[in-house]
Amino acid sequence: MRASVVFSVLKVYLRGSLGALGLALLLSGCSFRKPPEASTSFPQLEECQDSALQNGLDLAMQELSLKEAADQQRLSIELVDITDLARPRAAGINQNYMMYAASLPKIAILFGLLKRVEQGTLEWDSGTRALAIRMIRFSSNEAASELFHMVGPQYIASLLSSPAYGFYRVDQGGGLWVGKEYGRGEAWMREPLRQLSHAASAMSVARFYYLLETGALLSPPLTALMKEVLAYPALHHKFVRGLRSRHRAVRLYRKGGSWGNFHSDSAIVERNGRKYIAVALTEDPNGAEWLESLIIRMDQLVFGLSPKMDWT
Repeated sequence: MRASVVFSVLKVYLRGSLGALGLALLLSGCSFRKPPEASTSFPQLEECQDSALQNGLDLAMQELSLKEAADQQRLSIELVDITDLARPRAAGINQNYMMYAASLPKIAILFGLLKRVEQGTLEWDSGTRALAIRMIRFSSNEAASELFHMVGPQYIASLLSSPAYGFYRVDQGGGLWVGKEYGRGEAWMREPLRQLSHAASAMSVARFYYLLETGALLSPPLTALMKEVLAYPALHHKFVRGLRSRHRAVRLYRKGGSWGNFHSDSAIVERNGRKYIAVALTEDPNGAEWLESLIIRMDQLVFGLSPKMDWT
């Protein structure tokens, strides 16, 4: 990528609403973010590692024969128990490693759309609602491309790169990125670190969902609207198939993606009085099957169960 383009991305990154002070806080270690629509300060997920949950996730890599894939960075995972929203319990595997994420970054287009609606520069009507549902629940590339241009590539990039959200950070290996429509057109701007057009890390997506849950992304009505679009997944594979094969009563707010050997899934899961965020990205022909098995084991970890102690 030309130096001028990389510099323009970095300028967007540094020009966020918190400015240099916000960047310093994000780099300073144990810091807290006060959501604009919330009255309580919530911790950053990076500071919420739980040793018991991490030990369980590490053991799951052995149980599911995925340790080699994890060691080769063909697998990125973040699991966050948010039953107590102010005290999340987090664990991860290669959680800051950015991978090609196919359709998963369509959540960023949805965020940009609803942010524009919140600001009054776009209208939420039956047409935009239908496009949003087709993009998220059915993963329509045509709907995603139409909304990508309607919202504006530069606007989406500025949200993802803003220190206020931290979804894409050059100093942390990248993260969530949408630099191309979902079609055969030329990329508007690939992210500067690995030249990926549609990218994510497990941590960046988990942060997205955590900020959504804490009210830090959108106003309360639009937060509810985003969750309504993310609900009722129409594609019953990966996380959806794994969870519903074991549990009759489970609610998911979900987006995944697949292209070639790249398979990813992400969700806020509500079940039996507990709530958690699960994100996993894979690079393997069998990645979709990995995700189906992974979500079952991650669910067990949140509930403190061993593989032999599960129930519906």
